[in-house]
Amino acid sequence: MGLLSELKYRNLIYQSTFKDLKVLDKDKFTVYLGVDPSADSMTIGNLAVIILVKHFINYGHKAYLLVGGATGQIGDPDGKSKERELTDLNIIKERANKLSDQFKKILGTKDITVVNNNDWIKDLKYIDFLREIGKYVPLRQMVGRDFVQSRISSEGNGISYAEFSYSLIQGYDFYHLFQEYGVNLQLCGADQWGNSITGVDLIRRKLNKEVNILSLPLIINKTTGIKFGKTEGGAIWLDPNKTSPTSFYQFFINTDDQSLEDFLKIYTFLSKDQIEEILKEHRQNPSLRIGQSKLAFDVTKFVHGLKMAQEAQKITEYLTVQRDIKDITIKELELLKKEVKHCKVRKKDSILNCLVEVGLAASKGEARRLLNSNAITINNIKTNKEELDLSLFHNNLAIIRRGKAFKDSALLFF
Repeated sequence: MGLLSELKYRNLIYQSTFKDLKVLDKDKFTVYLGVDPSADSMTIGNLAVIILVKHFINYGHKAYLLVGGATGQIGDPDGKSKERELTDLNIIKERANKLSDQFKKILGTKDITVVNNNDWIKDLKYIDFLREIGKYVPLRQMVGRDFVQSRISSEGNGISYAEFSYSLIQGYDFYHLFQEYGVNLQLCGADQWGNSITGVDLIRRKLNKEVNILSLPLIINKTTGIKFGKTEGGAIWLDPNKTSPTSFYQFFINTDDQSLEDFLKIYTFLSKDQIEEILKEHRQNPSLRIGQSKLAFDVTKFVHGLKMAQEAQKITEYLTVQRDIKDITIKELELLKKEVKHCKVRKKDSILNCLVEVGLAASKGEARRLLNSNAITINNIKTNKEELDLSLFHNNLAIIRRGKAFKDSALLFF
């Protein structure tokens, strides 16, 4: 399978400036992906385009990862209804350094070059920039952008000259990377198409050279219709200190059956034959969640490494009682305690108190209703007794759960 077939199979192509995409199998490209330091970590919203970069690397193309130390000082206005608050410059610098390290950790240092656009923008003189760059960017093109139109409409909140100029600076990034490193292809998400096209036009107008863009589609959860990565509990971060590898793993293992095939294609590097075999096995008994387990393990391994993926898998298996809690090691127990609420119980404790203490019930009344409706299990055995049955504990440990979702679990010990 060539790169083009690979990307098509995985639904990783949305828009492109290429006249014929077959060139992806004929020529070698130097690609770049840019991310602004709006936080000190990327999220799973960035993950698909990082994987897109990795596919290009796997097929022998060079890759540059740009951290927007300069553009981050302004803020990307795309899709925002109002102006961003300006962030302290020291914070932006610190965030940019962390994002650089994150790129290197996920993609390795051998196959990528990480750059910061502040290195070439900080010393630019304003008049020189207007003469050398601004002169080649039509105002009509910038004003015509959807996000600009929405902001300057009667219903909009307006837009500052700083945010309006964001795409001009991003266009200059492409121009600089092309001139200095031969970068000739920008990879981006669908929402960055408008900003990205500025660089293509600038290079064509100023240098009479051709460069291109390839964007991937917006990824939607088919069951909810919500953009992938949006969760009630907040962002799912790629930094293990902000979202633990176990929580990261569990986000993917909760993938619905409707989205499973798409996510296996997009977020793993499993071959077509492997994916088809996994889906075949999964469909024979969906309740075992074989496909989701494989998806969760492979994505966690890519982002956090094999060791953390194995730990996340084990902790999840304890929570789902696929692995007996009596076999847990001291280290695994400490990891488990970080993932779920836990409490120490006494021999004559009421299960009602336990449910309230670990947050599985808001009150004793609700806890009693849950018991009476057979919604509570201890080590996977249903119980409706108000007195805690310690015979259900293994090695003085038990996983108590409300309903079927392991996110509604807690650890009890005595």
